[in-house]
Amino acid sequence: MSSSRNSSNFTHTNRFAQPPWRVALWALAYALVMLVAVTGNLVVIWIIVAHKRMRTVTNYFLLNLAVSDVCVAALNTLVNFVYGVHGNWYFSSAFCRFHNFYPVAAVFASIYSMSAIALDRYMAIIHPMRPRLSATVTKAVIACVWILAAFLAFPLCFYSVTEVKQHRTLCYVAWPRRNDDAFIYHVIVAVLVYLLPLALMAVTHTRVGLVLWGGGFPGHSSENLQDHLQAMRRVVKMMVIVVVTFAICWLPYHVYFIATSFNWKLTKFQSIQQVYLSILWLSMSSSMYNPIIYCCLNSRFRAGFKRVFRWCPFIYVSDSDEMELQTTRFQPNRQSSLYTVSRVESDTNANPARRKSSSTSHRSTSQSRPSARLSLNGGLHGHPTNAAGNELSSE
Repeated sequence: MSSSRNSSNFTHTNRFAQPPWRVALWALAYALVMLVAVTGNLVVIWIIVAHKRMRTVTNYFLLNLAVSDVCVAALNTLVNFVYGVHGNWYFSSAFCRFHNFYPVAAVFASIYSMSAIALDRYMAIIHPMRPRLSATVTKAVIACVWILAAFLAFPLCFYSVTEVKQHRTLCYVAWPRRNDDAFIYHVIVAVLVYLLPLALMAVTHTRVGLVLWGGGFPGHSSENLQDHLQAMRRVVKMMVIVVVTFAICWLPYHVYFIATSFNWKLTKFQSIQQVYLSILWLSMSSSMYNPIIYCCLNSRFRAGFKRVFRWCPFIYVSDSDEMELQTTRFQPNRQSSLYTVSRVESDTNANPARRKSSSTSHRSTSQSRPSARLSLNGGLHGHPTNAAGNELSSE
């Protein structure tokens, strides 16, 4: 009787209490996000860091994206679930500040990493003769992105507080002007972390798509460019899917916080907790989709995932999978993208008399004595156009 009375009192004071079956369903949903996101992104990090062939400009930004996602999944997903289900903050006040700070910083770093990839693709394809980003400049860009992300998210850390109310501990952002400041801040975040970068990527990907699929690709239209062109199309296609997935997952999140900061009475509705948990799950789940997309659409990432999960009885690692991540210039049984690049470069730099020679002679010369030297980002020094599709080329 006493325990029943205590339970009744807790339910009365804590309107976030849910039946056990609903908590169990939400727990399974959030556990799935954590498992897939942490495992998948750790594999992506290993593939890029442990293999020289994967250390390209594009992949450096994908590495930054994976680090951001794995930290969100490991450090925020479980905490968000516990706080969202129980409405009670069980952690320290210092972690309350981090809990409010890091997701915004991580989302900023993620979407601007995608924006940097879009700009890099744009420059490589639309302006192929301009110099590409070096590894050092790429790392500097990533550092600047995180500095700006920390600056944008700092108000959330600064104004975060914990407070005990009605037998519950709350973690929230105590803005000086409660509703006005919250609304202004969330609008700024939505513009800087969602609308602006998405508009930028929409413009760049549209322009690149018109070139790659509209017949306006600069250079040759002969057969020796087709593999190279297909590789570039696959890269752009993969990044468009990543961006669209990100946009879908985070749109309800921004709408929810702008709406509730504009009209705080919305948080008093009976079903608001389920709405919040659904929106939160969708936004957190964005961290688990990218590894799946890479594995499905890129042969090198797929080979890396096969090697990691080769212990599974239904995973078969072929000889070509073993060769995908090795730093080799030629791959057996098929013409590799690196070989395609060498052919394109040789054909571009040949003098007019040599271009009139037979294609058989030209191919044998290219194979026997390649003059191009590979750079760190997978391209060819002095010929940035040839690196455009090679960085993430797939089969």
